[in-house]
Amino acid sequence: MKAILLLFFVMITGQVCFSQVHDESFRGNEPTKVQVYPNPAVDYITVKLETPTAHSSKLSLHSIIGNSVELEQEVVDDFEIRVKVKDLAVGYYIIVVSDPQTSARSIHKFLKR
Repeated sequence: MKAILLLFFVMITGQVCFSQVHDESFRGNEPTKVQVYPNPAVDYITVKLETPTAHSSKLSLHSIIGNSVELEQEVVDDFEIRVKVKDLAVGYYIIVVSDPQTSARSIHKFLKR
């Protein structure tokens, strides 16, 4: 019985962890589009914002098990941020894009190869 419950738990958490992560965040009722590409990534990922908030946006990077990971980012223009992932170990990561002015937050999963 324990084995069946454990298997059920692993299946459910696996679906949650590896399912498609939202590509929009919500500010009131209005969604703000955020794109993270390429996925899978090798050297860099690009965070493309719908609004010109790249300079005020905060990014945080986490391993798939939730550990915080240092990130090196570069603001390309008002709509785009480039994040270096070249030195990360192969695996799944979560990037959180937050706008402190509007309290909007967007969470994305990507694979580092």
